[in-house]
Amino acid sequence: MNTKGNQSIRRMAYIAIFAALSYTVFTFLQFKIPLPGGDATSIHLGNAVVVIAALLLGGLPGGLAGAIGMTIGDLFDPIYVVYAPKTFICKLCIGLITGLVANKLGKLDAQKDPKQIMKWTVISAAAGLGFNVIADPLIGYFYKLVILGRSMADITLAWNVGASAINAGISLVVASLIYIKLRPYAAHMGFKKSID
Repeated sequence: MNTKGNQSIRRMAYIAIFAALSYTVFTFLQFKIPLPGGDATSIHLGNAVVVIAALLLGGLPGGLAGAIGMTIGDLFDPIYVVYAPKTFICKLCIGLITGLVANKLGKLDAQKDPKQIMKWTVISAAAGLGFNVIADPLIGYFYKLVILGRSMADITLAWNVGASAINAGISLVVASLIYIKLRPYAAHMGFKKSID
């Protein structure tokens, strides 16, 4: 098989691995907070996996991995099943935004200075996770408005904003530290050719 074919297979395998990891972290390592009306929000590190995947694989493959894994997590949870489309879109966007900032603005793959690497890692992760802090609760609010009505949507909005902000803060720290540790080995593992 040619080199391009091997790279495609390797990339698909890494997407599958990160999808499985995001599913596992989201599903089994979450702290679920019950909300009125039978709804819930949760504290989890699934978004950290999306950011790490986006930094290692690129925005689209990383976002796709997180979107697939966490959407499957929603589909298997009776409380979250209605949010599966929202999850797919939001997690894909976390990856796309993280990858865009890292690769187009920060040229993270080409950076050699440890301070610049840390700076652009944090900025990229913060951009993707920051988007989610705004988009996830807002999209969820409109879902709840239709499903539960305005009073329940209003009550759960504050909880979802809080949980999204906590998730973003924890994920920012965890994803940045893990990426910095994995970065020296990334080229040897076949994530990206240009990472040192």
